[in-house]
Amino acid sequence: MKISVIGLGKIGLPLAVQFASKGHEVVGIDIQQSVVDSVNAGTEPFPGEFDLQRKLTEARNAGYIRATADYSDGIPNSDAIVIVVPLFVNDESWQPDFGWMENATRSLAEHLTPGTLISYETTLPVGTTRTRWKPMIQEISGLSEGEDFYLAFSPERVLTGRVFEDLRKYPKLVGGLGADGTQRAIEFYRSVLDFDERPDLSPEVNGVWDMGTAEAAEMAKLAETTYRDVNIGLANQFAQFAEQNSIDVYKVIAASNSQPFSHIHRPGIAVGGHCIPVYPRLYLYNDPQASIVRTAREANMEMPAHAVRLLEQELGSLQGQRIVVLGASYRGGVKETAFSGIFPTVSTLKERGAIVSVHDPMYSDEELRRFDFEPAHIGQTADGIVLQADHSEYRDLSPESFPGVRVLVDGRNSTDKSKWGEVTRLVIGGGE
Repeated sequence: MKISVIGLGKIGLPLAVQFASKGHEVVGIDIQQSVVDSVNAGTEPFPGEFDLQRKLTEARNAGYIRATADYSDGIPNSDAIVIVVPLFVNDESWQPDFGWMENATRSLAEHLTPGTLISYETTLPVGTTRTRWKPMIQEISGLSEGEDFYLAFSPERVLTGRVFEDLRKYPKLVGGLGADGTQRAIEFYRSVLDFDERPDLSPEVNGVWDMGTAEAAEMAKLAETTYRDVNIGLANQFAQFAEQNSIDVYKVIAASNSQPFSHIHRPGIAVGGHCIPVYPRLYLYNDPQASIVRTAREANMEMPAHAVRLLEQELGSLQGQRIVVLGASYRGGVKETAFSGIFPTVSTLKERGAIVSVHDPMYSDEELRRFDFEPAHIGQTADGIVLQADHSEYRDLSPESFPGVRVLVDGRNSTDKSKWGEVTRLVIGGGE
């Protein structure tokens, strides 16, 4: 097959490489010329994705993958087009911004040729594939969905850093706008993906799942991620109650989860990343009366301020206090700041008059300054510390790492209590 992949980001490029590894002719399309040039040179444009460089090199040397910024080059005569273009959500209104996806959809429609399967993998509000993309493509291309081309939704369900592993591990959800489109999408994904062939995992468990409709596939992705946000919101409320009553919430959660019907997540200073903070808002776009979803999202957004309050309760006024925030990334081991708790944490500390600096082993001083952060360094003096991301490098820190420190607020319960001696160590949820 000739396969076009639109959007060569941290999900799109590994997908394109995966398709190429099966011997298909893959053309990646991206509006960033630097990304196009990097792929054509056989060099991964961003670090951190396991096995991407090796697989990209093999596919490029075999002539199975190339990149372009020109839709007129990449789209015509494709058997399948996969779109993995970002969809943003306004921080204040919580409304989705379809701008980049609309531009990509218009561009592909202008060059669409008959017989093509189009699959959207970017997470979308329910109904978007049918009510927004179908009429737009039909109007621009002059072609008819279900006759001249087929439209489907199949959400990406992978985490950056382990995309190839997750592609094998999790079922691929597929839903079209009609039976023919669904079947074509199922056949396509069966031909381009690898699935674990363990005897305890039948194809029905970890293969391609027929969701029947695009709407069901759209909702499944929103539901699985919104569940996590709601669960974390509940854990965070448990944690705050536990703090007020001198209870270790982590022991409570471990005990609760020893019963097979309880799956309480961990509390923490922030919920970050491209998915969990965003997709509940996409769900609310269609279901604004979902009060549980809204309450959980608001509760999780308040946790950085809660961590600062814990610090303030011990140090008193933060005016002029030297506070080091550990971790700019949204989670440990990942060089990514999308919706990271670092931003509201630093902002809240500055509002209280603190002198704030940020440390992250994955970022250089120059990179931290681009975020308008003052870089911190191990060995500098500090009055207080807030741990925001649980990088493994922080597990061995001690008071000697930041002379003068009096209070540590561990927002991830990831430091070793035994190493902190006389320093007041506070954990969200009262954990030890």
